[in-house]
Amino acid sequence: MKPDNVLILPGWQNSGPAHWQSRWETTHGYRRVDQHDWMNPKRGDWSARLEDVLLGCDEPAVLVAHSLGCLLTAAWASHSKNTGRVKAALLVAPGDAEREEMRPVLPSWSPVAMQRLPFPSVLVGSRNDPYCSFERAQALASAWGSRFVDLGSAGHINAESGLGDWPQGHAVLVELMNL
Repeated sequence: MKPDNVLILPGWQNSGPAHWQSRWETTHGYRRVDQHDWMNPKRGDWSARLEDVLLGCDEPAVLVAHSLGCLLTAAWASHSKNTGRVKAALLVAPGDAEREEMRPVLPSWSPVAMQRLPFPSVLVGSRNDPYCSFERAQALASAWGSRFVDLGSAGHINAESGLGDWPQGHAVLVELMNL
């Protein structure tokens, strides 16, 4: 698989240089799906941007989503006629846009799409994620048909989690790329 067809889907406010997504982009040549507004994400705009990028891929892509990027994957898959352009998805630390404190910040992201994804996926969750309870992460994995990986107490599985290049996560991605 060409690195250009591994698409990085950051969450709200993007992923900074110390985030494992950014490190993978730099190290492996994966491609970030840039959104026009990282601070005020609109589900329809983000879905349209993902669709545009996927239509430009010359072979099925693998999605590497973090936080709101996971909800983007599910929302896009729920309405796109081009889901065959995705080979698999790695979904890490999904945010929960239906939490009371998040609804005013992310109004267009609720309700969260809860149907089975039409491609293989793995969801990695943390027992102490401040943006999504462990039980909610498990419920999302179940609804999306994703294999669930319990990363233990790893916070939001971001730069603050101290994962560096996160080789264990990359090993899961490589498995998905080789399906």
